[in-house]
Amino acid sequence: MATIIVPSGHTHPPGWPPEPIPPVGYLSRKALPIKRNDAEPLTREDVQYDLLYHIFADKTGVFHSPIPGKMCSFRDLYIHALYNSNKCSKVLKDKMVDTPAFGVELAKISLLTNVGRINTTMAFFPEMKTALRTYHPVPSLQKTDGNAQDAPRIKNCLKAALLPSEFKSVPPSTPEEILKKTRSGQYPPTSVVNLIFVLSNHAAPLANIHFDGTLNFLDLFLPKPLSSQDRARVFLWLMYYYLENPDGQNPFDDPYSRMNPGKAPQVRKLTKDEEAKENVDTLEEREWGALMSSQRNAFLSRLVLAASEERKSKSAAPHFVTAPPESRRPRSYIAEIPKEEAAFMYYVPNHDVPFREQDRSSSHNQRSNRASPVQERSMLEQAWHTVMTYDPLLDSDEESQDENVRIEYTRRLSVITRLRGRPPTPEPSFEDAPLGRFQQVQSWD
Repeated sequence: MATIIVPSGHTHPPGWPPEPIPPVGYLSRKALPIKRNDAEPLTREDVQYDLLYHIFADKTGVFHSPIPGKMCSFRDLYIHALYNSNKCSKVLKDKMVDTPAFGVELAKISLLTNVGRINTTMAFFPEMKTALRTYHPVPSLQKTDGNAQDAPRIKNCLKAALLPSEFKSVPPSTPEEILKKTRSGQYPPTSVVNLIFVLSNHAAPLANIHFDGTLNFLDLFLPKPLSSQDRARVFLWLMYYYLENPDGQNPFDDPYSRMNPGKAPQVRKLTKDEEAKENVDTLEEREWGALMSSQRNAFLSRLVLAASEERKSKSAAPHFVTAPPESRRPRSYIAEIPKEEAAFMYYVPNHDVPFREQDRSSSHNQRSNRASPVQERSMLEQAWHTVMTYDPLLDSDEESQDENVRIEYTRRLSVITRLRGRPPTPEPSFEDAPLGRFQQVQSWD
């Protein structure tokens, strides 16, 4: 039996089960989503505008239309799927009907979401308030309406874009299941949106079936030096292959695919000069993107200012705060807070000063104790203060103590004195009473 090599470099002993295979499509999907900072526009290169243009400009009517007895283009098929989704709002449907160009733009953004290029952390309107998403203008795909929803709503719309029969059963989840339905004469075998989800999830194993192993379905949507027109042709070829006919002639064939059944058309590599001519933002788009970015920044500034004013106007009251960052913790915070507990909320009983301000001013208060009277804490407040500000692993002599610490020790000694001699407390059996009392207190702790 051959020795299996594990990632750490050690040999895998014979007889052990092999290392698990990574999830299908995982390796190629890691770098798939577009990553940009908040308010940063998505350029034509980011969205691969020329690829989307060629896909949705194609008018070849070879796909079974939802209207019985008719055929339609991919563009009409995809827009119809979005329109009939249970999660497509009435406002969105009205916009798609009133402004067909808006429907095409929405379909292009939806297709990018469909394959995973746009993830659910993005939004496309500047007044978005949640910190869970970032705003991005998309100048090339927002010519008709600046409000293109946000990625989570688009994703929900896509997930609900199923055939009527698929609401009562589980839609096919593998390419093989879809081909089985197609070959049995079921048209369409699944919704076009579900087909794209399936091909995206199985991009890795399909790379050797429809390509030469160096290209896969998701690569069609990434910024690569490959002809956008050829990539669009390959995409439409795959749509027809799975939705209409995997065994006969494909209207999107090229000489290579005709000679090699089951293989997609070839994609031509671009020269540097050819690549520089694709996905070029216009001056108008760059200006609009910069305008929307500044509008977003102005909106965030107003939002922060309003939140600051609101905090100032609120009356002081007991509240909860998160753990202070490491850079602003007192020196006595030796043990770091685990990452999974970084959002833990601490109760602050002080009605006047927030917890972090107490931390920042603790050293100042200790310096000024001699010059000003100390506000005595209750036993509960002192216990809380000790837990939150002192490290139990350090000796007490090393702590920066204040007057309240001395008061607390006095209280403890008073309690111990009152308990002394009461059953079941044993009498001291040593001669040095003060030292014995101290040792006994230590043993109780």
